Amino acid sequence: MKIEKIKKLKSGKYKLELDNDQSIITYDDVILKNNLLYNKEIDNDKLNELYKDNTYYDTYNKVVKMISKRLRSEKEINDYLEKNNVIDKGKIISRLKSVNLINDTNFAKAYLYDRLYLSKDGVSKIQSDLIDYGINDNIISDVLSNLDESIIDEKLEKIVIKKIKSNSNKSNYLLKQKIIYDLINLGYDKEKIVYYFDKNITDDNSAILKEYNKLFKKLSLKYSDDKLKCEIKNKLFQKGYSSYEIDKIINEKSN
Repeated sequence: MKIEKIKKLKSGKYKLELDNDQSIITYDDVILKNNLLYNKEIDNDKLNELYKDNTYYDTYNKVVKMISKRLRSEKEINDYLEKNNVIDKGKIISRLKSVNLINDTNFAKAYLYDRLYLSKDGVSKIQSDLIDYGINDNIISDVLSNLDESIIDEKLEKIVIKKIKSNSNKSNYLLKQKIIYDLINLGYDKEKIVYYFDKNITDDNSAILKEYNKLFKKLSLKYSDDKLKCEIKNKLFQKGYSSYEIDKIINEKSN
């Protein structure tokens, strides 16, 4: 077989037109590697080599496109190549690393700051995610060691304040337990969660007052006097209010 014409396509690839009316879409690197600009003759062995090279560059360019959309860890790329049974997996990964398209340190830094500023995640959860991405422990430690703790503290306090405001119908006790549970799951330190909760919670009794009024309206249809107080007290206790809070609101409402 002989190459009759080499034509560049809009996609950046090249079309090789053969004398047997066949055509091959390929890459400039493949043309140069196989010296096709000067050697126009192609036998079956050379044709098979061209197809093999095309498969390699097709896969390589797909991976480059993946990375251009979002940085990927080496493990992610390796998993993708394994899933697609790519023979030249090691060669592709080595090339991507040589041009810095795979760099787990850069990936870890970018992931850390993305999660810090674009999510509610805390450090422990981010660290766990980086482990899942296959990032080396030493890289994770180095990246986290340069993190400004004040950024985490400021973020945590803002989340705590927002949760306090959006859960004003809960008792302080139940609210505290909920916030601790939620934020530990997001990767924050329990002691710091408690600190910022205690710092920002108030003794505002609007929640228990609202609950008391609702219970009084309902239970006063069935009970009265001490029995009514007892029933209200039990219900408020079940909702997580402390004995101090309950006795205070009952005394206020009784006077």
